[in-house]
Amino acid sequence: MKKQRPVHLNLQTIRFPATAIASILHRVSGVIMLFAVGILIWLLNESLASAESFAGVQSLFDNFIVKFIVWGILTALGYHLIVGLRHLVMDAGYWEELSSGLTSAKVAIGLSVVFSIIAGIWVW
Repeated sequence: MKKQRPVHLNLQTIRFPATAIASILHRVSGVIMLFAVGILIWLLNESLASAESFAGVQSLFDNFIVKFIVWGILTALGYHLIVGLRHLVMDAGYWEELSSGLTSAKVAIGLSVVFSIIAGIWVW
């Protein structure tokens, strides 16, 4: 029996289509949001403890790293929401053809980039 498997698979030459990239990043943004919920609940708990702790949490947002983390959380949330809506439309039976699926993935990624820029302007 002749095996038709590749001997050497060069992962750097594999190019994913936009649909695969959108799907993979949707899962990654979901994992990011899983950890972000813990951070946000902790910040909420600290801010509600007392007036002094609220002022302490408010002063955290003057730090560049904290602003960057908040921007990352907002970007992940926006991307997950936009691509999640795309997945819901596809589950309803639309955009299932290759060309429309590719177009919707590119549009979703583009909208997410725009949302990320707007979130960055808002945070800073």
